Amino acid sequence: MQLTGIHHLTAVTADAPGNHAFYTGTLGMRLVKKTVNQDDVSAYHLFYADGLASPGSDLTFFDWPVGREQRGTHSITGTGLRVAGEASLVWWKARLAAAGVTHGDIVLRDGRATLDLEDFEGQRLSLIDDGGAGDAHAWAGSPVPAAHQIRGLGPITISVPDLGPTDAVLTALMNMRRERDYETPGHPGSRTHVYAMGPGGPAAELHVAVEPGRPVAGPGAGGVHHVAFRVPDEAYQDWAERLRRMRVPSSGPVDRYYFRSLYFREPNGILFEIATDGPGFAVDEPLEVLGERLALPPFLEPRRAEIEAGLTPL
Repeated sequence: MQLTGIHHLTAVTADAPGNHAFYTGTLGMRLVKKTVNQDDVSAYHLFYADGLASPGSDLTFFDWPVGREQRGTHSITGTGLRVAGEASLVWWKARLAAAGVTHGDIVLRDGRATLDLEDFEGQRLSLIDDGGAGDAHAWAGSPVPAAHQIRGLGPITISVPDLGPTDAVLTALMNMRRERDYETPGHPGSRTHVYAMGPGGPAAELHVAVEPGRPVAGPGAGGVHHVAFRVPDEAYQDWAERLRRMRVPSSGPVDRYYFRSLYFREPNGILFEIATDGPGFAVDEPLEVLGERLALPPFLEPRRAEIEAGLTPL
């Protein structure tokens, strides 16, 4: 049983209109699903992805009226967004500078050219040269030229104070491979350990920074809620059974309509999700018009008027 890569990452915003403007306008991603948090229908759940809404390209946000995240360990601390080639990073650095977006220099990190940036709420992102490997699905409506568009997610970085318990979950439960390590940026003497799944490569890696002594992170806008890992549809029940057999406390099977999920926390409290590739975002609206209207799963459709009245127009 193998996870096949990063499925999606869900973060938190306190400004849905500003979030929409930044991720579709500045970063040029496609809004592929405008829906609500199924457990809190007062909040948007916005999904940004590539032109085909491919699994592994979804960066998603819950919209909650909260203060800023308090940074620290026991948390997800970095989201990689893949682009094809160092020339794209040069193009992006100029674009970010022109837009007044907080960003760093292009650096070599873990053998890959990387450009760090933050959105307007402090969400920590990195544009990473993935060498152009694998498929790419540009969005024709993006303000970013196809050659420079974001291709998908990965790697994702988490911070823990002690590697041992997390390593046991990643290797013994989730069948990831511990491949290498490198110095954690900004924290001399700290190491970040790279775990690969499935085919490996940046779309299928989790980076674990070991940072003892840092405060525990506090949730908020600019922070990350959870990370999800991909599994083929036909492997879902096997993973549900694996969690049960290994006595891992979990949500049990959850049908999110666009994919099926399993949720559990690793030993430092970071929320992990296992999610299927299908059925996908075109299950309830044509691919050509994804994200243009509020989409609700069937069990919420009878409450559409009530839900729409509680949401801020984008």
